[in-house]
Amino acid sequence: MFKRVVRQSKFRHVFGQAVKNDQCYDDIRVSRVTWDSAFCAVNPKFVALIVEASGGGAFMVLPLNKTGRIDKAYPTVCGHTGPVLDIDWCPHNDHVIASGSEDCTVMVWQIPENGLVTPLSEPVVVLEGHSKRVGIITWHPTARNILLSAGCDNLIIIWNVGTGEAMINLEDMHPDLVYSACWNRSGSIICTTCKDKKIRIIDPRKEEIIAEKDKAHEGARPMRAIFMSDGKVFTTGFSRMSERQLALWDPENIDEPISVHEMDTSNGVLLPFYDPDTNVVYLCGKGDSSIRYFEITDEAPFVHYLSTFTTKEPQRGMGYMPKRGLDVNKCEIARFYKLHERKCEPIIMTVPRKSDLFQDDLYPDTAGPDAALEAEDWFDGKNGDPILISLKNGYVPGKNRDLKVVKKNVLDNKLTKNTENTAPANKTANSTPSIKNEGKMDEILKEIKSLRELDIPLARWAGPVTANHHDSVPSKACLTKTLTNIPR
Repeated sequence: MFKRVVRQSKFRHVFGQAVKNDQCYDDIRVSRVTWDSAFCAVNPKFVALIVEASGGGAFMVLPLNKTGRIDKAYPTVCGHTGPVLDIDWCPHNDHVIASGSEDCTVMVWQIPENGLVTPLSEPVVVLEGHSKRVGIITWHPTARNILLSAGCDNLIIIWNVGTGEAMINLEDMHPDLVYSACWNRSGSIICTTCKDKKIRIIDPRKEEIIAEKDKAHEGARPMRAIFMSDGKVFTTGFSRMSERQLALWDPENIDEPISVHEMDTSNGVLLPFYDPDTNVVYLCGKGDSSIRYFEITDEAPFVHYLSTFTTKEPQRGMGYMPKRGLDVNKCEIARFYKLHERKCEPIIMTVPRKSDLFQDDLYPDTAGPDAALEAEDWFDGKNGDPILISLKNGYVPGKNRDLKVVKKNVLDNKLTKNTENTAPANKTANSTPSIKNEGKMDEILKEIKSLRELDIPLARWAGPVTANHHDSVPSKACLTKTLTNIPR
């Protein structure tokens, strides 16, 4: 009598598909470090993967088109002295990537236009301020050169990468390990999860907690939290019975969740990836072999399950392509880079459509690579929403910009001074002593001539080297030997 009403959604039939073997990245030794980060970062030009490295930490950066078997001798980014735990591409420059490591440092790297030809061990800047390993790295979404890092010292630092300075230290806010940190869409506030089971909404510039929720998920395993485009917060965690949960919260009224869903009893941490244009959340569990996806709406139950993509092998990590890196002609709405033990496999999520025309409803204007603010503007209190671009004709990557923006940039000064000073300094250093020596020799030759005229034996003055030459003026070569024996 009652017909079950199926909710209408254009994403109900989204399907995932792994690419063919020749389009994977093979023979990569993915890192075995036990850390709950994605281990992979992707942008429209490169895929970066944290790999095994002897005697330090390294990650590999591959141009997207360099598929197939990767040579064992392929160069890596290898400047850290401890294992790399997290990496993140700068949203405003596709050639700049930041890494956090067990060696307590954050490093920022500039990748050459066509990828690495030789190992890269010199970062553009080293950010030192943590006393324990750094496990979380995330760039500001709209302001240029601002980077957030969180370490096992329970400290969150916000850096101005252009000057290499730690601008904001969020101390004493987290009594225990920080599990995750995420900016909101405009980058005005951050949301964190902690081992003390609390979600905190923090205004970093005022250094104050706006809202917090105790025991958001009661389980002891790690939680994750991300901001939705409308300001709500989506979390993944575990119940007291160790069941995986997901929940939606309103920071204005965080006491009760808007929605809570029980998932399953697996113990892998769920990594959430969010597309603000379509309001779809993808959940990838470490050690799982599936990607679940949900649509977030304003109508109950608010979090709507769409489907699950399953493969045979479990994932060691996952990379997520920004919207501007997708193929709009094939109705591709998401692309993941799944890490196996020895390879990286792209997985494409597609909405089935018959038309070959551009699908406006699937591709509203999306965040582009241009920054809305400079670092100083944000630290001065300004906010800016992402600068949007249209994907109608596909995304064309802009020209590669070097990482130097701000006028009072410490890096710029160092670089220009070094280039100006190194070459001339060497020349003057080499030439000056020879001029001085020539002058000294001439003076000494004159003195010797005058001594000869006085008929004083040269041996008394010059020592044994010139003892046999008191009948004639010594040569310059002989004199040079003699000079070395003269006490100063």
